[in-house]
Amino acid sequence: MATTGLQVLGVLLAVTGWVGQALVTAAPFWRVSAFVGGELVVAEAQWEGLWMSCLVRPGSGHTQCKSFDSGLALPAGTQARRVLALLALLLGVLALGLSVLGMKCTRCLGDGGDVDIGVRETKARLARVGGALFAAAAVVFLVPVCWTAYAVVRDFYDPAVAPPLKRELGPALYLGWGVALLTLVGGALINAGSAPPTGGGVGGGGRGGTSGGVAAAAYGGGKGNPQPTPPEGKKEKAYV
Repeated sequence: MATTGLQVLGVLLAVTGWVGQALVTAAPFWRVSAFVGGELVVAEAQWEGLWMSCLVRPGSGHTQCKSFDSGLALPAGTQARRVLALLALLLGVLALGLSVLGMKCTRCLGDGGDVDIGVRETKARLARVGGALFAAAAVVFLVPVCWTAYAVVRDFYDPAVAPPLKRELGPALYLGWGVALLTLVGGALINAGSAPPTGGGVGGGGRGGTSGGVAAAAYGGGKGNPQPTPPEGKKEKAYV
């Protein structure tokens, strides 16, 4: 069915985005050193991430990375961005579990056939919650990415910041925007493919089938049951 295909495609996109979020979180190139000013001579390029910083020598290509010595000594903004990135990853794990349980092609809660409509409703509800959590994870992950980008641009154009301390947008920020969008689209597709099941016609096993049959019977009994014709005498009497 088309809805099952939407669910599968949504889960694949969301999982790909979630893996990208994990890679971006661990990447050290959120901020890179900026070469501004004719008098500025930088022998080593510096990369900074949420967890470590790296020094890159352009001539030799040698890279030396080091984790931050103390998390408590970091600025409050960096600590908050760490927490938000980890929260987005945890939401993605929970969303993946619920989405897999609620997919129509899985049998975790039963076969989900036409006979057991209660199982289908439960699976559809779980899948919709999983899609919503994937979307929430994307939004939460966008907060530290956009926050870092704003801080980098603000400091770059601030004349009070010394040129050696200025930074530029690192490749991880652009990748972060991409994987967040991918996760958001995946969550939307999961929700689109997890519409609540509707009952069939008469005898469909759901509430819609029962109410439809009762309404059809009350309306007139159908074309196959014509009303009996009155006797000839009563018919003539009706015309008098």
